[in-house]
Amino acid sequence: MKFVQTDYAGTKNILRFPDHYVAVPVTVDDTDIALNEDGKKIVPAGTIVGGVGGKVLDDPDAIKVAHKNDAGAEGVLLNDADVTYGPCGAAMIIHGFPATGTLPEAPSAEAITALQGRIVFVK
Repeated sequence: MKFVQTDYAGTKNILRFPDHYVAVPVTVDDTDIALNEDGKKIVPAGTIVGGVGGKVLDDPDAIKVAHKNDAGAEGVLLNDADVTYGPCGAAMIIHGFPATGTLPEAPSAEAITALQGRIVFVK
């Protein structure tokens, strides 16, 4: 049995208005995630995500999301997802106001268009 200790102190808040958002549970895919300097595979909070093989919001059974999916953007990861040991559960924001300064990278025009009306990126 493998034992993993995780420190949860100081979680990063990506929301401009943290009391006004809607998130759904998803499973974050571990495909093509590089190891960081600590030897972990982390998909950071604020990453644009979308369904693998179909839209998550159309099929509640297809809850697996891929990192950095601007073309099929459906939401934004609320917290970091540690996929070091395989796919993991996370929360995908489907309505809210992420602050652009807290995101790992600026959202593309394609992602902004795909999320329009549900996600508003603010400074």
